[in-house]
Amino acid sequence: MTNVYRELGDFISAALGAQADKVEVKLGELMLTCAPSALLKAMKFLRNDSNCRFEMLIDICGVDYPEREKRFDVVYNLLSLKHNYRVRVKVPVSEDEAVPSVNDIFPAAAWFEREAYDMYGIFFEGNPDLRRLLTDYGFEGHPFRKDFPLTGYVEVRYDETAKRVIYEPVKLTQEFRKFDFESPWEGMLQPRQLPGDEKAK
Repeated sequence: MTNVYRELGDFISAALGAQADKVEVKLGELMLTCAPSALLKAMKFLRNDSNCRFEMLIDICGVDYPEREKRFDVVYNLLSLKHNYRVRVKVPVSEDEAVPSVNDIFPAAAWFEREAYDMYGIFFEGNPDLRRLLTDYGFEGHPFRKDFPLTGYVEVRYDETAKRVIYEPVKLTQEFRKFDFESPWEGMLQPRQLPGDEKAK
C-alpha cells in the first residue's frame, strides 16, 4: 500500500503544484499539507478527481502546538470508498487566522468545525452555524488548548435551595488532596497483605 500511496502522492503533488506545501507518505499513510488559502481547491480536487475520489469526510480535528508560530493544525481525514484509500490533510494556522469552511464541499463538516471551534478556538470562515457545541453557554476558554488549566475555571453544581445551577470559582482544598508519588511497580516490591491473602495460608 505504501507504493500505491507514493504514486498517488506524486500525482496529487503534480496536480496541485504550488497549492500543496508538502505531500508525503508517513507511517504508512498519505499526508498532504497546505495553506488555508489552498484548502478549498485541494479538497475539491481530492473529492472530484477520478484517481482520488475522496468523497467521505471521516472527521476534522485540531492539534495544539503552543510553541509554534502557527499554533494549530486543522486535520481532515478523508476516505475514498471507490479505491479504499485514505488521506490526511493538514492545515497549519495561527491563533488569529481563519480557516475556510469546507461545509459546501462536505456537508458533514459543519459539526466537526463547530467542535474544533469549541475545543480549540479555531475559527472557520463561512460556517453557517459556528457556535459552541460541547461546552455550556457562557463557557470561557477552549478546553483542548494545552494552556487551559486541568481543573478549569469554574465549578458547576445544582443548588437545591436556589433551584438553579450555580457557577463558582474552582477551589482546591489542600488537606483533602493526597499525593502518592510511588509508582505501582515500586509499591509491589514491598511485601504487602492484600485482601484475600489470608485464605492462601
